[in-house]
Amino acid sequence: MGQDTWSPDQYRRFAAERSQPFRDLLGLVRGKPGMRVVDLGCGPGELTAQAHRALAARRTVGIDSSEAMLARARPLAGGGLSFETGDIAAFDGRDFDLVLSNAALHWLPRHEELLPRLAAALAPGGQIAVQVPDNHDHPSHRIAREVGEESPFREALGGWRKPRNVLPPERYAEILSGLGFNEQEVLLRVYGHRLAGTEEVVEWVRGTLLNDWKGRLTPDLFAAFVDRYRERLGAALPGERPYFYTYRRILFWGRRPT
Repeated sequence: MGQDTWSPDQYRRFAAERSQPFRDLLGLVRGKPGMRVVDLGCGPGELTAQAHRALAARRTVGIDSSEAMLARARPLAGGGLSFETGDIAAFDGRDFDLVLSNAALHWLPRHEELLPRLAAALAPGGQIAVQVPDNHDHPSHRIAREVGEESPFREALGGWRKPRNVLPPERYAEILSGLGFNEQEVLLRVYGHRLAGTEEVVEWVRGTLLNDWKGRLTPDLFAAFVDRYRERLGAALPGERPYFYTYRRILFWGRRPT
């Protein structure tokens, strides 16, 4: 999955719905003067800029691997806010007061190994605040995996299957405790989104989830994949309008001793 499959326009179709979990996450952070903040997986940057302003941070850097997303983010830079190209899986920064990540770490495996590395980036008294989607069992996500097991997609994927990287919420609490985060909050929240109809669920996941298949299939095969996904999802979901789309997310925050 080497190419940049992210489309800022597709992602931002549901910008209002995607921003509420970020605001809830930011509400867990304890502000202090002159914070140094890193936002891992900053995307198009609007929410990173909101965090920079809300925290009155001295310095905030947003990191993302998608040049398409960063092209939207970089015009927002200035006043201590900057954006960098980088692989968040290889992040090894130091002396940050806040490591922030909204809807990005679920793309990465082995969170038991990842979180200690992120904790090592914090200065004394530093905080971590993370939101990860946990909608793996909803038909919108389950059916995508099932379509990937059908021919001809299964053969083209060469045995690849979408992994489940997100841990149970209680496991995040245990990991934070083991890393010395004596202050912590771990929340499982279900967000409800009233979409015009079930066809909008397809547009929602095309902005995020389906990128995993988009990057591994030829354009023609991916178009066929989306058509098959749309067909199966339409049969599985009720035809009510508007459609109430439920979306589980885990939010966790911790602060290390000074």
